[in-house]
Amino acid sequence: MHVHGDSGGMSASVALATRIDAEPPSVSVVICTHSERRWTLLCDAVASIEHQSHPADEIIVVVDHNPALLRRARGAFASALVVANDESAGLAGARNTALRSASRDVVVFIDDDAVADRRLLQRLLEPYAEPHVLGTGGAAVPLWPAARPRWFPAEFDWVVGCSYTGMPLTTARVRNPIGACMSFRRSAFERAGTFSNGLGRSGADRMGCEETEFSIRLQRSVPDGVLLYVPGASVQHRVDPDRARWRYFVGRCYAEGRSKALVSSAVGKHDALSSEWAYVTRVLPSAVMRGVRQALSGELSGLLRAAAIGAGLAATATGYAASSLSPRHARSSDGGR
Repeated sequence: MHVHGDSGGMSASVALATRIDAEPPSVSVVICTHSERRWTLLCDAVASIEHQSHPADEIIVVVDHNPALLRRARGAFASALVVANDESAGLAGARNTALRSASRDVVVFIDDDAVADRRLLQRLLEPYAEPHVLGTGGAAVPLWPAARPRWFPAEFDWVVGCSYTGMPLTTARVRNPIGACMSFRRSAFERAGTFSNGLGRSGADRMGCEETEFSIRLQRSVPDGVLLYVPGASVQHRVDPDRARWRYFVGRCYAEGRSKALVSSAVGKHDALSSEWAYVTRVLPSAVMRGVRQALSGELSGLLRAAAIGAGLAATATGYAASSLSPRHARSSDGGR
């Protein structure tokens, strides 16, 4: 599961000693994109960054191996630096390309199908007044194409790249941020390397976890550093209609299991799966019992959600086992170097 809690279980709150006289860090905002089908969404994402209460110092749009989209974006976004991904196709390579162009203190990443709250940058940057903060991440709120499917459990909103039930409700230390809305000090990449090209989305591949592997690697490089989840910083993350379907749900869970197996091979099972253990043993059983109680009280959709949790967990475990037992079929990780 794409879980973000700290290694001690579910996240513990962190008090920040904010220095009133500290100058806010400068910020580069990165938006990676790959398909002209998402053009309107991309335009909305760029516009939401252009109208922040704390202005971005630079906006970088990275186009992933799509020359027609690259030309269109360069003609449309006068406020942004538009560059082509010069690494392997996929989100990790696109983000690494952006890092070579980013020149500011903090690098913020948002997805091209996300719309930032007007105070996103302000709230993501505030914790950096504490020097031990290496990165921050915000909440990704699902914006469904219609109503949320009745069978879709909120505990599995990570399937569509969003915050989910079980995450902290206040600013807290986490293992890794959500990829749709995250930031790191630029110096963090100088210390720990960049994102691993063997992980992350590429084309139709549903794998992910490059931000998880990088975050673990970063905190090993800087043991006294922390990453924070800041739920007050948020984006609305649009859910494609195809991702609201059962077939995608099961496929994405399976791909997450494969991704976690790769992360485990890169950084060890303890760091890769410690947060997932708390999620599986605490959050999911409670959710299943709640669904059963709802069904017994007449809300039959509760039983559907409980069944979806069981199926999602099984698909994730199957993907993990398949990738672990057949490593030759998994994509290799380059360690982000």
